[in-house]
Amino acid sequence: MKFDAVILDVDGTVWDSTELVAKAWTKAAKDCEIDTEITADRLKGLFGKTMHEIADALLPDATEEEKNRVMYKSIEEEDKVLAENTVDITYPEVSSTIKELSKKLPVCIVSNCQKGYIELFMEKANVKSFITDTECYGNNGKGKADNLRLLIERNGFLHPCYVGDTLMDEIACREAGVPFIFASYGFGEAKQPVYSIDSFKNLLNVLN
Repeated sequence: MKFDAVILDVDGTVWDSTELVAKAWTKAAKDCEIDTEITADRLKGLFGKTMHEIADALLPDATEEEKNRVMYKSIEEEDKVLAENTVDITYPEVSSTIKELSKKLPVCIVSNCQKGYIELFMEKANVKSFITDTECYGNNGKGKADNLRLLIERNGFLHPCYVGDTLMDEIACREAGVPFIFASYGFGEAKQPVYSIDSFKNLLNVLN
């Protein structure tokens, strides 16, 4: 199957930020006087959802006002800890593979993350100049299926594929009419991907 673009998910596909993000959420909650300990393992089951959905799951007993306060505080904390982090949290050979892929076809990113998160990944992985376009929930409040359609339309792609690691990614791809490539090393599961890869570098074989 020949594709004219590859669109990437972030969490569980190109890097694992759960340890850092868990610290950010825990600090944000405590700063808002909510005593809860949020772990990386707990977040792995939630990544792929929007920030509002994650807040609902992590803080089921909190009021909407409290959830929003913690959520926006956690975004500030995430940006801070990710910017200051000096440990490589990308999966093996992600940067080199993106650079190699970009020689063959456009490489884009679509995520349900907050505004600025994709930019932090690109900066940390040193791949900004190799990414053609990005879109996320934080930019426009739209879910992944809508943002896939939006990015595909504005770039004029005819046969793009999407690489993600969860069933939610697969469902979004089905809604958007985009073939789904499953990153089996990530956080979730898939039912009927067109391809499955056990390392990010394997994309070079699939998209050859």
